[in-house]
Amino acid sequence: MRRVVVHGDRRWRARRRRVVWTGGELLVTVGVVLMLLVVHQLWWTNREAKQGAERKVEALEREWGDSGGAAGAGGSGSGAKGGSGTTGSSPSTRSGAGRQQTSYTTRVAASQAYAILIIPRLGLRVPIAEGVSKPNVLNHGYVGHYPGTQQPGQAGNFALAGHRNTHGEPFRYLPRLRRKDTVEVETKSATYTYVVDQILPQTSSRDSGVVRAVPRSIVKPSYGYKEPGYYITLTTCTPEFTSRYRMVVWGKLVSMRPRA
Repeated sequence: MRRVVVHGDRRWRARRRRVVWTGGELLVTVGVVLMLLVVHQLWWTNREAKQGAERKVEALEREWGDSGGAAGAGGSGSGAKGGSGTTGSSPSTRSGAGRQQTSYTTRVAASQAYAILIIPRLGLRVPIAEGVSKPNVLNHGYVGHYPGTQQPGQAGNFALAGHRNTHGEPFRYLPRLRRKDTVEVETKSATYTYVVDQILPQTSSRDSGVVRAVPRSIVKPSYGYKEPGYYITLTTCTPEFTSRYRMVVWGKLVSMRPRA
């Protein structure tokens, strides 16, 4: 009788060891899979998006160089690659604040890269594409232009969004910007220089006031402007690795330099 009990205990202990061993293997497998997902998200997507964005910048510059001074001429070959449904860049000259301003008037197809954002303090040189779709624009490492806001050089608000983490994270170091830093937007027809004027460290992700023609936070009304002007808005998620809030940087247009 005692022998039967001993055998039963042994079988029970053996089953328990198998269960524990199997559970441990499953936990290790799940841990490895999660680690690979993190590596893919934090490293591979960044590497892939950054390389793609760099290639797009080079392609735009080559295209603008090949077209020479043909900005505004229209016809085939104008605009960025894949730019069906676009027209040529035709600068319209206007007087503003005692100087002539040239506004970018090209109609841009959704998700098309058509300009380059340059922020010297951040060492950033990244394509600007139409729209803020994650799969079609932001996840490619591009900065996206908010539809319905103005284009470079136009009166109103030229508003942009970019990832702070993963997928190229062009705006990861946006908090390093300070007032009086310069932000440049290079297009086929001209380069527009803005100077950082205000920084809103954190606001609601639904604060639509920050991208209005006269940008002003509806959550923190002490941030923003009261009068029409020539503005640029840069937005990104904050804090890092979350999308709960938005950080906003505003600048004012100070000069325009036509391309040779």
